[in-house]
Amino acid sequence: MSTSISASTAFIAALSLSSALLGAAPAAADNLSFAHIQTIGVSELTMAPDMAEIQVEVSLTKDSAKAAKDASDKAVSEFIERLLKAGIDKKHIASANLHLQPEYLYEQNKAPKLIGYQASRQVTVTLEQLSRLNDILDTALAEGLNRVNNIALKSSKEDEYLLKARQAAIKDAQAKASSLAEGFNQSLGDLWQVRYLDRRSVQPIMLQRSEKMAFDSGQAGYEFGEVTVSDSVEVIYKLKN
Repeated sequence: MSTSISASTAFIAALSLSSALLGAAPAAADNLSFAHIQTIGVSELTMAPDMAEIQVEVSLTKDSAKAAKDASDKAVSEFIERLLKAGIDKKHIASANLHLQPEYLYEQNKAPKLIGYQASRQVTVTLEQLSRLNDILDTALAEGLNRVNNIALKSSKEDEYLLKARQAAIKDAQAKASSLAEGFNQSLGDLWQVRYLDRRSVQPIMLQRSEKMAFDSGQAGYEFGEVTVSDSVEVIYKLKN
């Protein structure tokens, strides 16, 4: 490789352009005066879900605020009691505070008329056995929790796969750097810099159901799909003279 400044600069620019096609490069590399390769390694792994987090809610309207509160508290209390009897650990059950607000009837040329009070409370349940999802949702609906706000399918192996994703990203960065060096008839030198910003990501499978509808994976035609785990690492390698 030519030792002239212009040749090195042109070569670095060429490598930077090639690397940019593969991903963003570390900003710190802009001020390096020696020939180098900068690139980013990425990875994405998938795994089958084996657990779920569901958010169900009771929402109702009564004539008085007390009646609305009492009815919502009763529904939540009975639902939680049935969960505990079904073997769901208490630490996997979380209930939100009561949300209470008046409801008015609005008619043209008339003052708003109070027609009742709406109360709502949400319960979040973590299920370590995905096979129990239907039964738990049926229980919620039976106890008066008439809205299924969210269903997130997850995996108990997320931590294990996050480590695998990080190692895969490292190998991807190494492979890209080697490929670029070989493509430009250069020899890859020592690793100069590693920049890891912990951008790892776990994307659960999000399912949503309309209120007052039971979840049934067979009849509704749901396919669970896979949980996605991704990671990335930015690297700079020196090039040998």
